Amino acid sequence: MRLLIAIPVYNERQYVQQVLDKVKSYHDQVLLVDDGSTDGTAQYLMGRPDIHLIRHAENKGYGQSLIDAFAYADERGFDWVITMDCDEQHEPERIPDFIKAINEDRWDIVSGSRYLRAMTDNDLPPGDRRTINATITSLINNLFEMNLTDAFCGFKAHRVSAMRRLKLDEPGYAFPMQLWPQAFSAGLRITEIPVRLIYNDPNRHFGGLLDNAQNRLQHYTNVLYGEMRKLGTKSDRVDEVCSGCCQ
Repeated sequence: MRLLIAIPVYNERQYVQQVLDKVKSYHDQVLLVDDGSTDGTAQYLMGRPDIHLIRHAENKGYGQSLIDAFAYADERGFDWVITMDCDEQHEPERIPDFIKAINEDRWDIVSGSRYLRAMTDNDLPPGDRRTINATITSLINNLFEMNLTDAFCGFKAHRVSAMRRLKLDEPGYAFPMQLWPQAFSAGLRITEIPVRLIYNDPNRHFGGLLDNAQNRLQHYTNVLYGEMRKLGTKSDRVDEVCSGCCQ
């Protein structure tokens, strides 16, 4: 089993060295996708001969970084890709948990969930993030009869041959709104494993209109609605389930 760990990164110079060094202690095949960083991250990564590197000349979006990572893994014969963030919100210590699930050979996507375990008040996510996550997760579960608890966690393991069957082109943070419908339509086998919920910077921005919670929720549901229509899902079913979110 050939495994690649892929880490999208955008302006993470304060975190990238310690995250990368820790990840490398668990696995030696690591890909960084620099999404047009302007804070010195790109220069630092170019000086690391022990990693794989994709560089975007300009910012293309979180989803595009994942799409490029999947293509890179496929072209180079990797069997699995574990994706994780570079802001210390995903613990490299959990990598063995994903590898254990991969080795069971029962799943096509192993998705981290920050909500599988009971949380204390100190664990709760900031602001509106939990509300939007819960709303979208419930919507996806209703549409696809899934049992997800965390639709947005980026800490995942993906079987490369399964991802090859999907047609992913959503470049931004709404990427999961395309991933889940297509994974369901393709019959992919999905499970969740628990990961810690960590927010080092509760004031971190999404950027532009997405910093407004209502705009962000509307954008997510619009992308999901569009994906469902492309897949040929009956529009009345989509309208019925989405109506409470899209007002």
